[in-house]
Amino acid sequence: MEIDEIFSRARGASKTLATAGVERINAALGTIASLLRENSAAIIEANSADVARMDPSDPKVDRLRLDAARIEDIAAGVEAVAALPSPVGITLSETVRPNGMKIAKVTVPFGVIGVIYEARPNVTVDVAALCLKAGSAVLLKGGHDASASNVALTAIISAALKKSGIDPNAVQLMPDSHDATGAMLHGVGKVDLIIPRGGKGLIEWVRDNARVPVIETGAGVCHTYFHTSGRADYAAAIVNNAKTRRPSVCNSLDTLIVDSSRLADLPEVVAPLLNSNVEIAADERAFAALDGHYPLLRHAAPEDFGHEWLDYKMSIATVDGIDEALDFIERNGSRHSESIVAEDAAAQRLFTTSVDAACVYVNVSTAFTDGGQFGFGAEIGISTQKLHARGPMALPEITTYKYIITGEGNVR
Repeated sequence: MEIDEIFSRARGASKTLATAGVERINAALGTIASLLRENSAAIIEANSADVARMDPSDPKVDRLRLDAARIEDIAAGVEAVAALPSPVGITLSETVRPNGMKIAKVTVPFGVIGVIYEARPNVTVDVAALCLKAGSAVLLKGGHDASASNVALTAIISAALKKSGIDPNAVQLMPDSHDATGAMLHGVGKVDLIIPRGGKGLIEWVRDNARVPVIETGAGVCHTYFHTSGRADYAAAIVNNAKTRRPSVCNSLDTLIVDSSRLADLPEVVAPLLNSNVEIAADERAFAALDGHYPLLRHAAPEDFGHEWLDYKMSIATVDGIDEALDFIERNGSRHSESIVAEDAAAQRLFTTSVDAACVYVNVSTAFTDGGQFGFGAEIGISTQKLHARGPMALPEITTYKYIITGEGNVR
């Protein structure tokens, strides 16, 4: 199919979605979840072909791999989206002017949303479910590494839409070519919004080359600051969870910032990391505190800070007080997720007020930066920008609005 034909069919499908009704869309989402479970073996077979092409030592294999448990999680996520209220047709505000004219601000679908993402096949289903629920057609441009998985998943989605009486062109997988990506980025009037989801390089390339509006989902350079008042047991649990739960995702910990007054507690804090063979690059003071206590240790280089590891690796920086910690995060963070381990209420307030990030945590792991964990059912990405959407983006963030004005023959 020609790319312009794909755009045309997506636009047509978006118009039918706008009138499909909540019940039909919810039924289609339920059918998608059912077919995912019924076809789990076929999905895993297709995914195995993708995994076999990747270097098994690459930590990104974890993002790519699907198994029965992950497919069940994906299906449950679709059902969670179906259970949420529709974000479309909500009156955000309503006023009556002195002349009797009523002005209502009402949420509406974007129309056609293009999503460009790397080798994470779960995104295929999450994005499709969210866009359908929000009344928009979606064009999926997945990474080459997940091509077989994405084909299998979109075929299931298409079958579910047909079965539910919804135009299957509402969810389309774009051709696996650079031309298709370029056409999406330059599809003014054909694509209403582009959302890139992936590493820093992909996001910056999309932002720099798109003529269509873009919502950036930023790379995650995430920090945890162990304050002088922090509990060491909290710090050990939070650091271990944030680093090792899934190191290849954007909310994983990259740098532990430790207050110099707590260096004696550092071996206790990092000890659980050894169970996952986490390599640590430590600055001079942290290295001295860990030398002889943690075997997978090396001296940090400047480039080890402000770096998104996406692996079983992290860095440690030592600071003298919270002001230095805030300055360090300002210089090295990506405005994604930042956490403080502290009992002192004043320190907690200063941190949450001063840190410029989409998600700021107090005594909580950054691993919670996730649409599902926030109760959104699923997410279309984590936005680190400040216009329109910030943090985990779900249904409300993929709608826009229009003003509906009614009156009785009013003229100006």
